[in-house]
Amino acid sequence: MPTSDAPSPPEVHRFTAIGTGWQIDTERPLPDRLKTGIAELCEDFDQTWSRFRPDSLVAEIAHAPVGGRFEVPVRDLSLLDLYDRLHTATARAVDPLVGRDLELLGYDAGYSLTPDRAGLAARIPDSWTRDVRRDGTALITNRPQVVDVGAAGKGHLVDLIAQELQAARVEQFVVDGSGDLRHAGPEPVTVGLEHPTRPDRVIGTVPLQDAALCASATTRRAWGDDLHHVLDARTGKPVSDVVATWTIAADAATADGLATALFVAEPGQLEGFAFSWVRMLADGRVQWSDDFPGELFL
Repeated sequence: MPTSDAPSPPEVHRFTAIGTGWQIDTERPLPDRLKTGIAELCEDFDQTWSRFRPDSLVAEIAHAPVGGRFEVPVRDLSLLDLYDRLHTATARAVDPLVGRDLELLGYDAGYSLTPDRAGLAARIPDSWTRDVRRDGTALITNRPQVVDVGAAGKGHLVDLIAQELQAARVEQFVVDGSGDLRHAGPEPVTVGLEHPTRPDRVIGTVPLQDAALCASATTRRAWGDDLHHVLDARTGKPVSDVVATWTIAADAATADGLATALFVAEPGQLEGFAFSWVRMLADGRVQWSDDFPGELFL
């Protein structure tokens, strides 16, 4: 995961949102009204997309016996557009309907962490392009579906917070959503690429300026042998060939989504996106794009 070795700016705002820790580094203190607005944004985002709270839109979709028409906030349409692109580019391996498979594997609202063997044996795969129809700001279904935007949702929220800061004329900042970073300012920050199994070590560093850096690893959110949160939606099973990825893009949603896509697709399949990347394979080999701007310790 990304770790920054640069000295922190004078002001740091820490808070908890969507179940994880956040930090915003700025040169001057954030006004209380801006902090409140960011907190309200995070709460509304969580109430829309959380699989773990009963009052969310996701829960409503999951418990609709015959489906229905569900309105999505306009601010999140770009997230759904990104999923459309990722779903196509990865030949359906990235799919926001992977939520049902996560539940069957034990990563459910009750955190049972116990796979449902009978359910897995009877699994019927859902498909974003077949089982959900988009109509403007609406998602239309004809049966219960479990939406999970974990592949790109946190990055999207990082971008939404960055937009709040920019609208308030905060010109220099680092938004850190538990490792998903968005930077703005005239001076880059140096970020370490945390080793997936040795958190006291990094495999390299990269300067980050006016861009986003996101990472993913199978060692995060793991709850058993070969059980973790990064799935190939076509099979419903956790991936095994790749253990960690790092991506740099202009925005955090794209970087976050592509960090997931690199687990289930070859880089050549993602040429329609502008990004640079590093990934570590299960056998310890490290691959990277020719335009990756950092230094790797190999």
